[in-house]
Amino acid sequence: MSIPFKKKGLPEIGELVIAQIKKVFDYGAYANLLEYENLEAFIPWSEVSTKYVKDIKDLLKENQIAVGKVIRVEKKQGRIEVDISLKRVFEGEKRVKMLRWKRIQKAQKIIEMTAKNLGKTLNEAYKYVWAFLEKNIDPMTLIEEAVLKGPQRLIEIGINDVWAKALYEEAKKHVTIKIVRIRGIAKLVSYKANGIERIKSILSEIKSKFKKDNININIYTIGTPRYRIEIESHDYKIAEEIFNQIKAFLKESAHNIGIDLIEFEREELEKG
Repeated sequence: MSIPFKKKGLPEIGELVIAQIKKVFDYGAYANLLEYENLEAFIPWSEVSTKYVKDIKDLLKENQIAVGKVIRVEKKQGRIEVDISLKRVFEGEKRVKMLRWKRIQKAQKIIEMTAKNLGKTLNEAYKYVWAFLEKNIDPMTLIEEAVLKGPQRLIEIGINDVWAKALYEEAKKHVTIKIVRIRGIAKLVSYKANGIERIKSILSEIKSKFKKDNININIYTIGTPRYRIEIESHDYKIAEEIFNQIKAFLKESAHNIGIDLIEFEREELEKG
């Protein structure tokens, strides 16, 4: 299923995209890029899998949804050519991209129903709502925050009162927040001889130091030197507070134990 509000322009090299397989041939496959307007991509046979593939049709089927990584974008004689790779997408990247895709679909469906309730068009919904939400890495996050905090959260980002209140009322029908998950990506590098052990030590300390009643901390590698730190709570404010405390702890403590490079950025907020 495609989404009503699509991106204009072209994807960038290295960007992850949602592709729906259109036609499969011996030499590769063609796919529609569902997030973009009228944009098709080619998947070369050599970019389908890291393993030997005797018949590409054993792996790809028409209408299949896949996550691809853009490896070429070129304008040729009035047409645009985009190549994507499936084999260059890591499992962690695929999982996060598919999660975001599903959440974007849900967010846009709620907005679509809100527009219908107001007697407005999708063009108006794009102009007055989606144009503000799509600036966020995960638009559904803002809708969920509005369910937690009220329509004022939507007004804060520029959505007018009428749309904000209507979107809030519609979102309450579709969003049930049981667990809040705030995720961050930590990049930790140590050039010391026992650098890996130092990194493991600080990650272990985070897990034990900040785990409390009704708070769960999950940490896993998504490709050295990047680690995902996930905070689970039933309360958004508490999860946010723990996230900020971990960020401060990394900044204050990492250098003391020999971590040479520290970055910790918010990834997304998820509520299940």
